[in-house]
This record gives sequence, C-alpha cells and structure tokens, in this order.
Amino acid sequence: MENNMNQDEKIQENCTSNEEEVTQTSEGNLETEARCEENVTDINSKLEEKKINNKIEELEKQVEEKEDKYKRLQAEYSNYMRRTQEEKQTVGIFANEKIITELIPVIDSMERAMDACTDKEDDMYKGIELVHKQLIDCLQKFEVEEINALNEDFDPNLHLAVMQESVDGVEANKVVMVLQKGYKLNTKVIRPTMVKVSC
Repeated sequence: MENNMNQDEKIQENCTSNEEEVTQTSEGNLETEARCEENVTDINSKLEEKKINNKIEELEKQVEEKEDKYKRLQAEYSNYMRRTQEEKQTVGIFANEKIITELIPVIDSMERAMDACTDKEDDMYKGIELVHKQLIDCLQKFEVEEINALNEDFDPNLHLAVMQESVDGVEANKVVMVLQKGYKLNTKVIRPTMVKVSC
C-alpha cells in the first residue's frame, strides 16, 4: 500500500514537474513567438514604409516630368506667338510689294519729265513736282525708301554696276554716277540702284 502511495506520489511529482516544464516551455515559446511576431511586424512596417517611399519618389519624378513638359510647352507657345506676330508684320509690309514695284516706273517717268522741263517756274513743272512729292510721301508711309548710292562704296546687295570708269581723285569701288534709282521696302531691296563704279 505504501508502495502504491509512493508510486502515486512519484507519478504526481513527475506530472507536476512535467507540467512545470511544459509551462516553462510554453512560456518560452510564447516569448519567442511574441518576439517573432514583433520582428514580423517590424519587417512588415519597414516594407510598407519602403513601398510608400518608393511610391513618393515615383510620384515626385512624374511631377517633375509634367512640370518640364509644361515649361517646354509654354516656351514653344511663346515662340509660336512671337513668330506669328513677326509673320503678320512681314506679310503686312510685303503685301504691297507688287503695287509698289508697279509704281516705281511711274516715279521714274515723272522725274524724267521734270528733268526735261526747262522752265522750273512753269505750271506744268510745278504740277508734276507736286504729284511726284505726294507719291514719294505715300510710299514712305509704307516703308519704301530710296537707296543712297552716289559717292558710297559699291555694295552688290544694293547696287547693280553696269559701267566702270577710272576717275581721278576717286578711290576704287566708289559709285560715281546713278543711272537708275533703287528702292528698298523695309529691309528688302525691291530694285537695286543701277550705277557706274570707279575702278
């Protein structure tokens, strides 16, 4: 009987010690699990933070690209507006070129008629002179001007040399005589001046 009791006590002690070991092991496992869960939570939060930072960087790049595109478009539009304005002005100026080139021979004829008149006090001369002046004034309003040539250096962009002559006291490549007046419309030469040049 005592033997049975001793065995029961031993079994009970074993069970108690086993329970304590299980409890200690369970507590250790719980602590380990808790630490693992904390590590997993830390890793997950770091991954989330990294994802968010990556997304922010990506969005910032997109914003920079959009701003760059916007600035380029703005510059292109401003250049387009400037070019359009310049073209309008140019078209406005040169739209009358054909009419002006038709009027220039009329001016030449009037000047020849005035040169042919011997009496400068004659009413005919005064009438031609007045019409000539009005025509020149009208053309100046449209930015037409006579090209100055006499005693100037010969410029092939402005002058058309049809004769050459050696003149004493005049250096080479100087315009010594104007045979036909030339005209410019703004910056464009619509008829070069026909000249005689010294050699």
